[in-house]
Amino acid sequence: MALTVRWVSDWVRPVFFWLGAVLLLGCMQTAGGQEKTETPQQTNQKIQELATLASAHPVDMPIGAGDLLHIDVFDVPELSRDVRVGDTGEISYPLIPGRIDVAGLTSFALESKLEKLLIENGLVAHPNVSVFVKEQTSAPISVVGAVEHTMVYQVSRPTTLLEVLAAAGGVSDRAGDTVIITRPIRDDEAKAQNISARTSREPQEQKITILLRNLLESGDSVYNIQVFGGDTISVPPAGIVYVLGFGIAQPGGYVMEGHGEAITVLKAVALAHGTTSFAKLDDATILRSNPSTGQRDSIPVHLKEIQNHKSNDVQLESNDILYVPDSRGRKVLARTAEAAVGIGTGIAIYRAP
Repeated sequence: MALTVRWVSDWVRPVFFWLGAVLLLGCMQTAGGQEKTETPQQTNQKIQELATLASAHPVDMPIGAGDLLHIDVFDVPELSRDVRVGDTGEISYPLIPGRIDVAGLTSFALESKLEKLLIENGLVAHPNVSVFVKEQTSAPISVVGAVEHTMVYQVSRPTTLLEVLAAAGGVSDRAGDTVIITRPIRDDEAKAQNISARTSREPQEQKITILLRNLLESGDSVYNIQVFGGDTISVPPAGIVYVLGFGIAQPGGYVMEGHGEAITVLKAVALAHGTTSFAKLDDATILRSNPSTGQRDSIPVHLKEIQNHKSNDVQLESNDILYVPDSRGRKVLARTAEAAVGIGTGIAIYRAP
């Protein structure tokens, strides 16, 4: 499994120097057959590279209320002009009766529609119309969740999911394994689905869920979809369990694939590359937050019995600390590990790609 590691902070207090040094040594150990680790910077560099590739192949995007369009009719300058899309998604155009509904159309689709209207109204026999979006004010995209910078991205051209994530600085190392795009259903789509979007009491929207792994490994348009104004892009954070102590081969915080995903003591130990030969397996402890007291409860874990199938495996919860001492350490040091997690001292964070 390829793992990603990021140092949360430098040493904060000298009293934890010994703990940070041990964690650093543990993080440098690798188990046989492990793939080369990848840093968060490399992951987000990949997002940037894929976003650049995607922007080289843009697709047309829908027109919305407030957009400023430049309409040019070849060889008919009196019909060429700038037009602002109204709040209702319509425009007025000279010599064409009524208002023209343009919201949701791409510039290519509007070109075809105007050419047809010019012919039907006997204005131009063989029109050649081009439409250019000069200002796009109808397309804010909200980016929230486990990204480096939450933001509102104003779309000014055809834009893909990777481009918006790249603009947000990429995903954080605590991101889960999915990206969720929440998109309001436009009137034309609602009609196609026989939904009355304007009269329904509940807002009509669709949710698109994409696995981050698929998005980064392929960059394919199946996953790297086009995003539009009004979309909300959310990267839900995953839970983290901390596996610490002198008895652990690679101490650190391990990001679950999805928030609230079930992870057991044995799985956490396996993610941490197992225990050392000096580990005191029956002195392991789970430190778990207690909302009632504001402190952490200490739960004994007989790791050797679990490994030998004499006891049931124990399920961990997000933000749990699994502490495994060795024969040279003391169980009381688990409290020091808890304090180190609390202030983010030298704790390495790992996540699967």
